[in-house]
Amino acid sequence: MAELSTLARPYARAAFEFARDRGELQTWSAQLASAAAVTLDAVMARVLSNPALTAEQQAQTLKDVCGDAINSHGQNFVSVLASNKRLTLLPEISAVFDQYKANQEKTVDVKVFSAFEVTEQTEQTLARVLRTKLEREVKVDSVVDKTLLGGVLIRAGDLVIDGSVRGRLNKLAEAMNS
Repeated sequence: MAELSTLARPYARAAFEFARDRGELQTWSAQLASAAAVTLDAVMARVLSNPALTAEQQAQTLKDVCGDAINSHGQNFVSVLASNKRLTLLPEISAVFDQYKANQEKTVDVKVFSAFEVTEQTEQTLARVLRTKLEREVKVDSVVDKTLLGGVLIRAGDLVIDGSVRGRLNKLAEAMNS
């Protein structure tokens, strides 16, 4: 996966800088997500990997399927990707673009895994604490994970806070073995 990210990064950076300069970050995020979703379709993946089609034909097919979901600048971007044989990178480009967008907007999506339903008040408290710690606007999404014995597991980008019972037991076992 690291290789895909490495290949996608320059395209995502170019799209991000173009969108940022025009004040169209949300528009570009949406159109990249739409194009990425289309490329993930099994039928479309076969079309885009068909060696009998030229790059222009592949790009035009993707543009036709996306329709109004991508504007003229987005269509030009698709053409550039097609000419460089990088259309299959669209999902990764979209993900990297969204990371750049989140960094620009100083936001972070936080996923909270808990053995039990997390109350709205707890989510708000957690968001407030993480906002201070991460110095970003925090969007909390909580998920019930029945495999957890208790506690919570928090993922915020690359940061993982393991407050689960299993995580604490693992740390205790590790400390006792060393």
